[in-house]
Amino acid sequence: MPKTTLTTPVTPVPSATPHAEGVSNDEFRAAMSRLAAGVCLITAHEPASTADGPRGEDVGMTATAFMSVSLDPPLVLASLREGSRMDDLLAEQPLWAVSVLADSQLQIAGRFAMKNRISDRLLFEGLPRVRGPVSGAPLLTGALATLECRTESRVEAGDHTLVIGRVLSAAVPAPDAPPLTYFRGRYRHLAP
Repeated sequence: MPKTTLTTPVTPVPSATPHAEGVSNDEFRAAMSRLAAGVCLITAHEPASTADGPRGEDVGMTATAFMSVSLDPPLVLASLREGSRMDDLLAEQPLWAVSVLADSQLQIAGRFAMKNRISDRLLFEGLPRVRGPVSGAPLLTGALATLECRTESRVEAGDHTLVIGRVLSAAVPAPDAPPLTYFRGRYRHLAP
C-alpha cells in the first residue's frame, strides 16, 4: 500500500505589508484593476502669469476615476492625485472641462498620463480641439462627450482630492464612436 503524505495548504504571502486594516497596496491595486473604467481627459486653462506670456497655459491629465454624481443638479466627480499639477490648479481655478475619450484617442490618453512632464504646452500640440466657451479649457473635437464644469466642492480622501463639479455645458461630438476603456492596468477596446 502506498504511503500517504499529508500536506498543509500554502497560504500566499502578501507582496507588501498590509495596512492596519489588513489590505496591502498591492492587494488593493490588484482588486481595483478588475473594475473597468472609461477614460477621460480633464483639462483646465491656467491663467497667464508674467512667465507664461499673455495667454497662460492649458493643462491636461488622463483620468479613469471620473463619474456622474447627480442629475439634479448635474454634478460629476473627478479624483485627482493630491499635489498633482491638476489638483493644485483646480484648487485655484474653479472652471475645468472633461473630454470622454473615444477608442481612436488611445495615444492622447497615453500622452497625458505621462508623469514628471515639464510643460503641457507640447502635449496639446496638433490635437484637434476647441476652447470651451464657458470654461476656457480645451475640449477634444473627436471625443465621445465633452463637459464644462465649475467646482462645487473639494474633499480630501487619502492621497487624492475628490473634486465635485457642476456641469455647465455638455455636448456629444462623436456619439457613435466606441469608447476607450481601462482594465487590468491597460487601455482596452470594446468588441462591437
